[in-house]
Amino acid sequence: MKSKVYYVLFLLYVIVVTFVLYLNGVFTGEWNSSVNLIINIGFLMIIGILFVISSISFGRLGKVTYELEDVGLRLQEEYEESDERNLWAYYKDDAEFFEEKNLQEAFNKYRLRIKGSKTRRGAGSSCDLEEYINEDFLDRIGMNSFNSGVPGTLTGMGILGTFLGLSMGLGAFSGDDIFTISDNVGSLLSGMKVAFHTSVYGIFFSLVFNIIYRGLMADAYRTLDEFLNVFRQTMQPSAAKEDENSATMLVYQAGMASSLRQMLELMKGSAAEQTAGVGRIVDKFTEQMQSALDTDFKKLGNVLKSAGESQAASAANVGEMVEAVTTLVEVNRNVQEALSSIMERQEVFEKQLEDQKEMLADMCNDISDEISSQLYTFEQMRNLYEK
Repeated sequence: MKSKVYYVLFLLYVIVVTFVLYLNGVFTGEWNSSVNLIINIGFLMIIGILFVISSISFGRLGKVTYELEDVGLRLQEEYEESDERNLWAYYKDDAEFFEEKNLQEAFNKYRLRIKGSKTRRGAGSSCDLEEYINEDFLDRIGMNSFNSGVPGTLTGMGILGTFLGLSMGLGAFSGDDIFTISDNVGSLLSGMKVAFHTSVYGIFFSLVFNIIYRGLMADAYRTLDEFLNVFRQTMQPSAAKEDENSATMLVYQAGMASSLRQMLELMKGSAAEQTAGVGRIVDKFTEQMQSALDTDFKKLGNVLKSAGESQAASAANVGEMVEAVTTLVEVNRNVQEALSSIMERQEVFEKQLEDQKEMLADMCNDISDEISSQLYTFEQMRNLYEK
């Protein structure tokens, strides 16, 4: 399993420690320099401590990766068994959806976010699980800030051991003729042995650790992507995006204004026809009543005509209301355009700030280089003056 591949580090560590002790004559009892042995043991102990700290984070990352893979498979099986119905209703109140502590905390935060934005029609705002369980989450679990610096630290320790060994060898090397020089060659070679050994296993461990660490993180990222895809397919709660809400609102307002405009036109035409029809009916009815009963119904006709005029006035009021709604829609559009313009200006301002930041950084680097150059020149002049 890829999550356990970091055990190779400890196997190689034991092999390298055994090899270094063998080269220094520990197993044969023939070591010539205790200082060389102490330096190598000290370097190897530091490397071992780094490996132990990293292995703790690797183990925690392996648990998270394994559970993401296991939960993804479980969701796929339950989704198929439920005839491809969304599973969110089954797990929305499950506070122990994950067994791993960090995953459980992240998922509970996601549940609370969804529950807080709940409306009658479902989730009120767009929220993806990737906002809580993502690559940054895995980097924190895998101690990326620490482990990413371990390869460089191991390489630096190898270089440090090189200079330390050379300093030891050159410090013990003395003589001005061939006879005294030949007597001190052993101490020089002993120091070079320290330099060679520390450089070899420092660079070797750096390469191996970097390969294993990158492989573990790549496997974790791949598993995370697969889990998120399965989660979105099987139990992602439906939620309308803000852009879709805005677009839907605009379409709704435009449709409402169009409907009101059509109603106004119909009501205007109907009101005119109804007014004329009512007038004709009133006149005919009055004539017939006068001829039949010989009674004057002019007052009744006037009342009915007033009713027709009132209906026409009502149609005019409806027209004013439609115009007011249309004006409201236009104002809403203008506000949205103004907000879009403000966002664009903010993006431009942010770009300008980034450019100024880069310009200041370049100026600081130039000033630093200039000061370093002047200090170097001053140092050279001081050395010449002292000589």
